[in-house]
Amino acid sequence: MAVLTHKSLAAQDHELSESDKQLKLLQEAGLTPFQDKLSDSDLFPLKPINLDIFQINIGKMCNQVCKHCHVDAGPDRKEIMKRETMLECLEAIDKSNCSTVDLTGGAPEMNPDFRWFVEQLSSKGKHIIVRCNLTIIVANKKYNDLPEFYKKHKIEVVSSLPYFSSAKTDAQRGDGVFEQSIRALQMLNAVGYGIEGSGLTLNLVYNPSGAFLPPDQSELAGTFHTKLKDRYDVVFNNLFAITNIPISRYLQYLVASGNYNEYMEKLVNAYNPVAASNVMCRTTLSIGWDGFIYDCDFNQMLDLKVAAKGQHLRDFNATELQERTIIVNQHCYGCTAGAGSSCGGTTT
Repeated sequence: MAVLTHKSLAAQDHELSESDKQLKLLQEAGLTPFQDKLSDSDLFPLKPINLDIFQINIGKMCNQVCKHCHVDAGPDRKEIMKRETMLECLEAIDKSNCSTVDLTGGAPEMNPDFRWFVEQLSSKGKHIIVRCNLTIIVANKKYNDLPEFYKKHKIEVVSSLPYFSSAKTDAQRGDGVFEQSIRALQMLNAVGYGIEGSGLTLNLVYNPSGAFLPPDQSELAGTFHTKLKDRYDVVFNNLFAITNIPISRYLQYLVASGNYNEYMEKLVNAYNPVAASNVMCRTTLSIGWDGFIYDCDFNQMLDLKVAAKGQHLRDFNATELQERTIIVNQHCYGCTAGAGSSCGGTTT
């Protein structure tokens, strides 16, 4: 397992582990309100297009403590979705027309009911995405068979890999993470993931390691393909370049490094109305480990529940959620800067 260099903000009792403190800091930057930018583009109030993706956080427990993590996940986080809540997820999915279920965490595989949940979703014929941190596959023998399990259920695997070298990867995600990530990628390749014609999709995620926006996604993908193939004989399908959102541990990093104001100004100045029209919250619902409903994963971490009467899965109403107004705040500049950013990469 990777060497842990620090604890979660929650374990440190850090003030930025509290959502209200994060929101206050975002407001104190004194920048143009995000909703004003939307109004200039005739996008406010922001409304859903359809409910196609359920992104479900099944627990904040993780075997890593990454410096940029917006979830503030780690081994010390004990918030885990119970099977009762998973059953409520399944009922809500049945009431919707969603085609895709996106499982995230933490490390979702550490939830004791993870495999049961995947099997239930698979039986419903849903396209399943698992956001795997890679090191979990090699961290413990009980996870070594995950590549075969993913293959059995034709799961799309999306994995974070900050760079194609150990220095930048380990600096962001922990000592030894790069080496273990490469081993995990090779294990996934060995069962067919990322191999052309296999039907098994393996996508990588790039997050900038500092206070800057990601470079051009297509150019970066080309470099990753070449470097990983030449150096480690690793192949994959797509690379998603995702902008770091200024909340939780990344927000703490920005403040501690003195980059907060400059980074926020970069996001505001790079606002792109085309990216704003394609934000992922217009087609996605985010479900918390405790069953509460949010517009997106970032709103979930800021405890900004949906603007609807039914804010919990037990009161799920697809029609009401389709007609809701999406809650926005200053952190939304992160998804609308430059080429845009979503859990599937750029949006323009």
